[in-house]
Amino acid sequence: DIDECSFERTCDHTCINYPGSFECLCHKGYTLYGLTHCGDIDECSISNGSCDFGCLNTMGSYECVCPPGKKLHWNKKDCVEMVKCLPNAKPAPKAQLVCSKTGGIESCFLSCPSNTLFVPDSENSYTLSCGVPVQHGKAQPRRNSTLPSCSDSLAPPIKQKARFKIKDAKCHLRPRSKEKTKDSGKQAVSDNCQVTFVNLKCDSSKKKRRGRKSPSKEVSHITAEFEVEMKSEEVSDTCNIDCVRKRMEQKLQTAIKTLRKSINKQQFYIQFSGTEYEVAQKPAKATEGHEACSTGQVLQDGKCVTCSTGTFYSGEHKQCVPCSPGTYQDTEGQLTCEPCPSNDGQGVAGARNVSECGGKDDNFQFLGQCSPGHYSSDGFKPCTVCPLGTYQPEPGRTLCFPCGGGLLTKYEGAVSFQDCETKVHCSPGHYYNSTTHRCIRCPVGTYQPEFGQNYCITCPGNTSTDFDGSTNVTHCKNQHCGGELGDYTGYIESPNYPGDYPANVECIWNINPPPKRRILIVVPEIFLPIEDECGDVLVMRKSASPTSITTYETCQTYERPIAFTSRSRKLWIQFKSNEGNSGKGFQVPYVTYDEDYQQLIEDIVRDGRLYASENHQEILKDKKLIKALFDVLAHPQNYFKYTAQESKEMFPRSFIKLLRSKVSRFLRPYK
Repeated sequence: DIDECSFERTCDHTCINYPGSFECLCHKGYTLYGLTHCGDIDECSISNGSCDFGCLNTMGSYECVCPPGKKLHWNKKDCVEMVKCLPNAKPAPKAQLVCSKTGGIESCFLSCPSNTLFVPDSENSYTLSCGVPVQHGKAQPRRNSTLPSCSDSLAPPIKQKARFKIKDAKCHLRPRSKEKTKDSGKQAVSDNCQVTFVNLKCDSSKKKRRGRKSPSKEVSHITAEFEVEMKSEEVSDTCNIDCVRKRMEQKLQTAIKTLRKSINKQQFYIQFSGTEYEVAQKPAKATEGHEACSTGQVLQDGKCVTCSTGTFYSGEHKQCVPCSPGTYQDTEGQLTCEPCPSNDGQGVAGARNVSECGGKDDNFQFLGQCSPGHYSSDGFKPCTVCPLGTYQPEPGRTLCFPCGGGLLTKYEGAVSFQDCETKVHCSPGHYYNSTTHRCIRCPVGTYQPEFGQNYCITCPGNTSTDFDGSTNVTHCKNQHCGGELGDYTGYIESPNYPGDYPANVECIWNINPPPKRRILIVVPEIFLPIEDECGDVLVMRKSASPTSITTYETCQTYERPIAFTSRSRKLWIQFKSNEGNSGKGFQVPYVTYDEDYQQLIEDIVRDGRLYASENHQEILKDKKLIKALFDVLAHPQNYFKYTAQESKEMFPRSFIKLLRSKVSRFLRPYK
């Protein structure tokens, strides 16, 4: 068994070796073409990516987009009204900034009950956000804030930005020690400010002190942005909207002043999931409770591992804890879990996204979500069955897709376009047009393997098909002429190799070696169908002129290898195919060698014994052995990289004997 996976360029992504064969696999979002290559899947060509409105294809993925005034639902497919609340969703609990003063020392707490995001930017900086920015007028999309916040906002929010400086402290979000927490129990609350959205960035940098021997000092900066919503219930006869605004602005300014004092005295804490965290610490403090991993990570087998989705990092227990029922977490390394939309505390522990909030049934289907063929205003139960003439293939959706063209479905609750009662039944390679009620052939560059579909799938990556009406992804071929042309070694390759080459393609390569070097070529095997009366041809000659010296020309399949030297110093190589039959084509390596060895190389490649045994033929087909031989031919000093034992293991004795006799005669002609 040859381990094909040990060769260079065997598979684009993942290679699995089997006895006698191998298999290539592609990463998620990519599909295989040409046997070994991986191309990005254009999910948007498959029923618009199942998106309610627009679809945007990206490398290895895609995303749905919504029109102005609407935002993406948690299922990442449907568009919902920006201002409308989900029917059974309670308003997400707001962040609170609580400041108090005890014994002349101000301390502030920011509690973050929902919509939190912790991003460690580097070892000495992090960003932290809490709440959802108020969507007033133009939407400002942020992270996964796909659930509309139930707001009774009537005016733009009050926004304040402040920058704080902490001397001799490093930005580390660390759990506050138990002793300190006990002390903070008997405080007289002086100020309590409800914040709709807060964004904090903590950044540390070393500040050089004057004088050579003074050590550099750590300085941290906290940039904070606050947004406070204007509430309709606060407007009264005595205080109109402008008056409410002024009051709120003053309240926020007072809170920020107190916050500045508390930060200066390092008395500012943030609370997630019942644990209080210090925003930054002095170096002495930091070493005291020195942890091997940063916040949001735990030590596993000597490595720092980020807490996975469905869990949060508990500063108190210093471990990853599964989200409790009724909460979820779809981002790694977070310090809390988000409340589920229904917010009834039901469900399963460790939910990794909103769709898992309801838990799973015996068939591992997510409970609480509408099943395929059903819909509801939020994607959760109670659900309505898709009416006749519509279908829905996915769970947790807020709409059903119409069949179009006035078509009905065979029954209510249809789950696919194939359930629509079309006037004609389309075969693979075609799609149904609901306007004309006809089957249309899939255009060039697309394919459709199934019966009765209303779309064609775009070929992966940069591939295309030879003709319209294609039924399989194997008909998608890369049109790019392959190969790498180096001064010393290289190769040329038919497009889409080792898959079949495309029709009506022309490739031209020019090999132009450095001075005083000649070209040796090995054709391990070549597959060109002879039935085409030489419609597909590979030719190697001195130049583009048809009358120039020709080194090699073929239009048929040869599975026996051949090696030959170029009859000219330069080589012009052309491959042409017609629209007839196709084949696997070729991958042809070459090497350039010192012209002083011309006589020796020609003596070797013209000797019939080089091809006489199957053993010798296999050498010329083996990519690893050819690479080793070419390495020594291009740079003879590299011969000494290989030990005698390695040579024996690599090549059969008969092959080494043949080479040794030739080399001896060449180097010592008079002996």
